[in-house]
Amino acid sequence: MTVYIDPPTWPGHGRLWSHLVSDVSYAELHAFAAALGVPRRAFERDHYDVPAQRYADAVSAGALEVSSREVVRLLHGAGLRHRKDTGPVPGAGAQRRSS
Repeated sequence: MTVYIDPPTWPGHGRLWSHLVSDVSYAELHAFAAALGVPRRAFERDHYDVPAQRYADAVSAGALEVSSREVVRLLHGAGLRHRKDTGPVPGAGAQRRSS
């Protein structure tokens, strides 16, 4: 299982946030987030929003640190990128593999 996290540089609700993603499947991402104790409500389309104070916990649990640009590249490469303007996440529970 490999998941990735970008630096906590995204502002919102008075704090900074990271994005936690998988390059394999949403199921893998949900399992990692659940094991980390990240609530499902933190899932947004194709990633979990993780507050800055949980960044080190995610890395300690096995998330690989990557840039924000790399997060987007990984999601696109795996076919898991889902933009706000495209409606519901298709097959959010389906297994997908990158090439």
